Amino acid sequence: MKKIFALLVLASVAQVSAAADTQGDASAAKNKVAMCIGCHGIPGYKATYPEVYRVPMLGGQSEKYIVSALNAYKKGERSHPSMVGIAKGLSDQDIADVAAYYAQQK
Repeated sequence: MKKIFALLVLASVAQVSAAADTQGDASAAKNKVAMCIGCHGIPGYKATYPEVYRVPMLGGQSEKYIVSALNAYKKGERSHPSMVGIAKGLSDQDIADVAAYYAQQK
């Protein structure tokens, strides 16, 4: 049982490391951010599903923060329904590209 647990831990560490090593390409994200702009591109925008929620601007955010947030939505660690649905459809490369795109904006 200890060997199985150790293998599971190693496998999960390897997956996290692989995701962390993915290099983002901001130019590749131009077609991927269309779904983001509708909410995150409007200063002061508030979403009303499932409750009134102030939508944060993404431009200029840390690349590491965006990757972390999208992965948390993808894993269900963050719970906004719209973001969970979007994040689950993104690959590690998509997430890295979107993060690189927004991090380079000021």
